[in-house]
Amino acid sequence: MKRKYVPFAVAKSIYEIDIRFYKQQNVKYLLMDLDNTLDSYKLFHPTDRARELVNNVIKEGIVPIIVSNNRGKRVSTYANDLGVEYINSARKPFGYKIRRFLKEKGWPNEEVMLVGDQMMTDVAAAKRVGIRVILTEKIVKEDQWTTHINRLFGRPIRKYHKKKGNLIDWRIIYGKD
Repeated sequence: MKRKYVPFAVAKSIYEIDIRFYKQQNVKYLLMDLDNTLDSYKLFHPTDRARELVNNVIKEGIVPIIVSNNRGKRVSTYANDLGVEYINSARKPFGYKIRRFLKEKGWPNEEVMLVGDQMMTDVAAAKRVGIRVILTEKIVKEDQWTTHINRLFGRPIRKYHKKKGNLIDWRIIYGKD
């Protein structure tokens, strides 16, 4: 199985990752997938825990950006509620929209990290762009129908890389295992 699906690290959820971990990794810009990473795909407005996470990221001097394959209205409403920038219709696993966004901002890849729940979209896109990625589990049971297909293909790849020891928990990298 190709290395394009091997994330920098894995986590149960974006909410368990200590924000100091990002600082330790010299992350200045944190791209956060929306659906099933921050919140359910059904929500137009962020939950309290999403607000708290984004506020804490900002307090640490890290710039949060929402990155979603969903179209404009929902993503813009959600991101605007949080007061953060966003990339909608990101076309993950293709990295060109993310790459263009980072280039326009002048942000070096080594200072950017993406956190997402899908191997076939989030991990593949980050690897194509050349940024680090943390793969999480999904946080709610329901998925959009297209996501079910991605998970169907991603499941055996995830299982393979787990068996090979390629999925390293973020705590091990952080030194807090």
